[in-house]
Amino acid sequence: MSGSTGAALRLTVHLGECDTWHHKPLYAEIVHRARAAGLAGASVFRGIEGFGASAVVHTQRLLSLSEDLPVAVVVVDTEERVRGFLPQLEELVTGGLVTLEPCEVIRYDDRVGGGGDGREDGGSAR
Repeated sequence: MSGSTGAALRLTVHLGECDTWHHKPLYAEIVHRARAAGLAGASVFRGIEGFGASAVVHTQRLLSLSEDLPVAVVVVDTEERVRGFLPQLEELVTGGLVTLEPCEVIRYDDRVGGGGDGREDGGSAR
């Protein structure tokens, strides 16, 4: 997907921050495997409150006893590459929710490969 625009697929994995894979955070294992698989990128977002299949509300409020906050791992790449990654997710994610949504990439700079001008501001000249 390097430097391209157009149709893509967004993979979102919803889990709890306490979910683990071999004593390591599950979200970290997903990100590392996505990188090893050559996917365009992965980001982890930590929620401040939410609930899932258990219907237990997890929150970061001070008086709450819950610390297992919701986490979303988001990957965007071509449909072929994202679907090729799904077997690895089946191995890792035994609970949680995995969604796929079509999306459109309107801009993607490959700064590592020299696709952009290397500036952190996306190359805007102001």
